[in-house]
Amino acid sequence: MEKVMITLRSPAADDIWCTRLRTEVAPRLSELGVPGLSVNVRDAPVRDSLMTLTTLDPPVVAVVSVWTQQSYGADIRGAIDVLSAECDAVAAYLVTESVPLPPPVTEPGERTEGLANIALLRRPDDLDESTWRTRWQLSHTPVAIATQATFGYVQNTVVRPLTDGAPVIAAIVEELFPLAAVSDLHAFFGAADDADLTDRMQRMLASTESFGANRDIDTVPTSRYVMRSPFAAG
Repeated sequence: MEKVMITLRSPAADDIWCTRLRTEVAPRLSELGVPGLSVNVRDAPVRDSLMTLTTLDPPVVAVVSVWTQQSYGADIRGAIDVLSAECDAVAAYLVTESVPLPPPVTEPGERTEGLANIALLRRPDDLDESTWRTRWQLSHTPVAIATQATFGYVQNTVVRPLTDGAPVIAAIVEELFPLAAVSDLHAFFGAADDADLTDRMQRMLASTESFGANRDIDTVPTSRYVMRSPFAAG
């Protein structure tokens, strides 16, 4: 089975659009017969997150993840066609998924608690792929978990883009935080006080600098909805 992640970009996506994407458009994607489907939308509970960073114009306003038997099959082509009609630009990527910290299990279509912060990472030109991957996955992962209030952590390494003109990115990361992290840095980092916050932020910054994730990055605050889990029993 393969995983494909599709970014949707638009200058504006209000709550009506976000609701329609998960309640009307997502069922159409499910009808394509995909084994797994999740929808992340930048909606009202998270839209104004303090940790938002944007380089793309228009910005990413949703990310749809699809599990499939063939990344080059009819279901993915169908999903891209459906989603292309809903925004200004879509980009699809075949990824390999690593899960250092599994997200909580939810009922189909139910909102996952908290803030699902999605980061689009780019590999700096001065780092070869092996060094970049080692610093990100082996060195940075334990630092990220130790210094933030993360309760779900999924890393998706981009294998290749599946759509023409897709922005070049090396990985897509999803981290789950308490909802209070939208407006409170102490809650985002799980800090007990200001001194603890400063320490955690400095450790996190030093770690992200080592593989270039302190620059040229998009972070998209979203609400996460798992419509169909590819790993559900039965």
